[in-house]
Amino acid sequence: MNMPWKFRAVLVALAPAIGMAIYSVSEASVCSRRTVHVGAKNDAKTDSPLYGGTTARNMVNLIDKNVPIDWNVEDGKHKNVKWIANLGDRSFGGPVIADGRIYVGTNNAKPRDKAVKDKKAILMCFRESDGNFLWQIVHDIPADVCSAEALPEGLCSTPVVEGKMLYYMAPGCEIIAADIMGNVKWTYNLNKEHKVFPHHLANCSPLIHGDLIMFVTGNGTDEEGKLHSPKAPSFVAINKNTGKLAWHSNLPGTRIIEGQWSNPTLAVVNGKTQVIFPGGDSVLYSFEPETGNLIWKCDCLPTRVKKGAREIDLYFVATPVVVGDRLYIGLGVYPTNAHTPRSSQFLCLDVTKKGDVSFKSFDAKDAKNKDSALVWAFGGAFDPPPEKGRQVKFGSTISTAAVHDGLVYIAEEAGYMHCLDAATGQRHWDHDFKATVWGSPYWVDGKIYIGTEDGEILIFQHGKTRKVLATVNMDGCVWSTPVVANGVLYVTTRFKLHAIAIGK
Repeated sequence: MNMPWKFRAVLVALAPAIGMAIYSVSEASVCSRRTVHVGAKNDAKTDSPLYGGTTARNMVNLIDKNVPIDWNVEDGKHKNVKWIANLGDRSFGGPVIADGRIYVGTNNAKPRDKAVKDKKAILMCFRESDGNFLWQIVHDIPADVCSAEALPEGLCSTPVVEGKMLYYMAPGCEIIAADIMGNVKWTYNLNKEHKVFPHHLANCSPLIHGDLIMFVTGNGTDEEGKLHSPKAPSFVAINKNTGKLAWHSNLPGTRIIEGQWSNPTLAVVNGKTQVIFPGGDSVLYSFEPETGNLIWKCDCLPTRVKKGAREIDLYFVATPVVVGDRLYIGLGVYPTNAHTPRSSQFLCLDVTKKGDVSFKSFDAKDAKNKDSALVWAFGGAFDPPPEKGRQVKFGSTISTAAVHDGLVYIAEEAGYMHCLDAATGQRHWDHDFKATVWGSPYWVDGKIYIGTEDGEILIFQHGKTRKVLATVNMDGCVWSTPVVANGVLYVTTRFKLHAIAIGK
């Protein structure tokens, strides 16, 4: 995600700073620090300290092995269940696993602290070894920034953890820096400082590069489609040590279609790093992370046909994935009944370009696209449309891709997963879950794990031929992405965090 939630209403006005309360426990009960190994040997241990595991955001884990495909979470019938921890009744942010701790965003529907009342956004911390609750940070959800129907959703931002610090965004556009004991060290309120005004709420899962931490601010429109703060930044870089603004960009300015719920990604091209911001205008922007200078931009929506609320233009909710010099991302809209499902596109782009590398059509062979970044596009409507069955090749997505071994796995919100050729975009197979999918496919140990809103985890064999290895029932909606760290599979449902491991 990373933006999994349902909304019908939107925000109403500008807001004050967010209040916070802290509940903490002793450092002595927490496991010792462990180094994160990305791309290490098969016997190495690995944490998962940010959304996607690495700054490339690829939902692929090449290290962990012996991940179970058979477990049971039903009370009294546990099988391969290490532990289960209770959350609120909405759980979208995380989990991330780092240095013996697990961090999950949730709400206050089942209070850990009876003194904390009403609807709140909460970051909970658990001990990795046994699931014991360690502490929580509590945030108000300001009603004059966030919409009324956003208030129950809790914390939707997935934190990033580095060393003894973690960073995330509260719903009212406030950036939070806290230590691993739950002590808030500094905050930066984008609404107060820059009049950032989100559509529903802010949810960015940030990333770190050097001394900078970078966020999509969430600036967007109200329920009438009015953009209150077109000059407010949509992307910011903050000094992680001081909490001071390093640079910002107000791109896409007045072109924001609705909201901005995607997350930034890093790419390394010819030894130089670029940060990629998925704009709310269906344009990808690549910046020099130290300066904010624009390297390239790519408009990914050649034709704009906005006619009304139910026919809104597609934009980015999914997070871009970078593998080598290729970027993979799909177009969509936030999941709500207010928007009519429609044909969409999943894209592969070349990140080595500079300047304006927009494309004029979704046909990479079109002569008009010869200088564009488009490598291939998968999607569109069937022509002619079939008499029965679905009308589109690919529909709206909010999922992040898993790219490995020449294959791309990507899900649609409507409940389909596709296996595509990473080089050409050719579809090898697809699967109909018959249930909505808000999370992302996760590749590990030669298998792909993915959850559905109906509360199932499906496990597929990696390869060009579709093979379902198992379907496991959970205890509630699975709105987030399964994650594996240090040999343990973590599945967040609406109410609980499950730690699953063979022989437990």
